[in-house]
Amino acid sequence: MSEFDIWGYHPNAGYQQGIDIVGYKVEAADGSIGKISKHSEDVGASYLVVDTGVWIFGKHVLLPAGTIRLIDTAAETVYVDRTKDQIKDAPEFDEMKHTGNPSYLEQFARYYGQPHM
Repeated sequence: MSEFDIWGYHPNAGYQQGIDIVGYKVEAADGSIGKISKHSEDVGASYLVVDTGVWIFGKHVLLPAGTIRLIDTAAETVYVDRTKDQIKDAPEFDEMKHTGNPSYLEQFARYYGQPHM
């Protein structure tokens, strides 16, 4: 595991605070996985929620900001450094469990703390 905080945006990813990336397409290392339905800029807890649509039957997955390798605002596309299978196998995002429960993100940190491909 790198020393980089999984909950922060990589300096070279092209993220600019305040930009609305909801609706952007999301590309895994091996293809398209869906669109962003929500994102957070919270310090120490930045993430995306991706609606995978029919790809894995409408599942919503949470991706920590540290998984983003590039944001292309012209193409409205976010590229992440995980494969489709890694994302498909991630814990499902549950808005009700997330709200008001700071420890909820720990399961995602453990899962995405796996070494990059």
